[in-house]
Amino acid sequence: MASEQNKMGLVGLTTIVTVNMMGSGIIMLPASLAQTGAISLLSWVVTALGAMCIAYAFAKCGMYCNKDGGMSAYANEAHGKSSFFIASYTYYVCLVISAVAIAVSAAGYLVPFFPWIKTTPIHTFIAVVAILVITMVANFWGPKITGQISAITVWGIIIPVVGLSVAGWFWFKPEVFAEAWNPHQDTTITAVSSGIALTLWAFLGIESAGANSGAVENPEKNVPLACMLATSFTAIVYITSTSVIQGIIPNAELAKSDAPFGLVYTYMFNETVGSVITALAVIACIGSLLGWQFTNAQVSKAAADIRLFPKVFGEVNKDNAPIKGMLIMLGLELLLAVMTISPNLVKQFNVLLNLAVFINMVPYILSLTGLEVILRKQNVSQKEYKTAAVIGTFAVIYSIYGVYACGQSAVFWGSILTMFGYIFYGFVAARDRNDGTPA
Repeated sequence: MASEQNKMGLVGLTTIVTVNMMGSGIIMLPASLAQTGAISLLSWVVTALGAMCIAYAFAKCGMYCNKDGGMSAYANEAHGKSSFFIASYTYYVCLVISAVAIAVSAAGYLVPFFPWIKTTPIHTFIAVVAILVITMVANFWGPKITGQISAITVWGIIIPVVGLSVAGWFWFKPEVFAEAWNPHQDTTITAVSSGIALTLWAFLGIESAGANSGAVENPEKNVPLACMLATSFTAIVYITSTSVIQGIIPNAELAKSDAPFGLVYTYMFNETVGSVITALAVIACIGSLLGWQFTNAQVSKAAADIRLFPKVFGEVNKDNAPIKGMLIMLGLELLLAVMTISPNLVKQFNVLLNLAVFINMVPYILSLTGLEVILRKQNVSQKEYKTAAVIGTFAVIYSIYGVYACGQSAVFWGSILTMFGYIFYGFVAARDRNDGTPA
């Protein structure tokens, strides 16, 4: 355990949580949200409130449940071993889908430099495959290299987005924003729901907020506070940057853009600046993808270490990298990339995004419903229990709303993928029975 003088304070923890959430999640959203109109900004408000509830609930889970497995361990507290497996399995599937979605984002931002990428769906597929392979191979050198690269590249999108949130207002035109407000004349409820899955995608990563509570000063106070501050700051940046774009670029043009942040800086300055921002976004995507692929390799390795995944996922090389598990993951990513080939990068991104968000809501709901059990086991005060239980309940309700907002297609295919997980768990449970260990 870290000594008190080496522990992280509130500011440090808030910074880490903020960086974890931002990453490349925002990179294609302005174009996706523009398909509904600026009215979809209301989705950010709803999602920000829901994300703050989720962040607080996960922070409490992380403070009082120190077992390995993160969300899977929280789910196990309330639902048992099968829930641990399903939470791990669905999170693994979510990260596979997310990796392909991020690769599609990177391909979109590469188009200005390599126009051939968008000439045919096959060319786009080749670019996506190349990005997935390069980032996966970079992970073969272990966690230290991955961490160093990701810590630098993530700023390639954070700096432009934060910069736009502050400086972009000098180019903001109220009449452009007004024209973009509700171009399709949707009802407010329809417009908000259409943007929920998109905006929730940008906050994925909240689940890691309470993971480092053991290395934090006064975790009972600082962990929940850091989660709330980081989520609030991230929400403000997301809302302001998206609002600014809607008031600079005409909605019809923004909705068709494969690189919205590069486009807005072109409007603000010139094509050279826009190209620099686009290049930074590509670098951020590559770094983010590198980090997510490594995270997923570690998720599957942790599950393999406790015999819930095949042991091949737990085998590591001399650099402590589970290469065999990574290659299996890469195969799944390439298969998914083939299945989602589309001539429209934004459409392809949205399909993957909705599916990833739905799949990720499964471990969210399973783990968040373990909060009350965790609090009871720790004999927390009645006041703390009631506060956390109420906020946790809102977090679960919002997560269920997130499932609804993903749409019928995502729920249909996501449910089928989840059901396959129970087939796999049947073999795991049977193996444990044969070993004489409790299932």
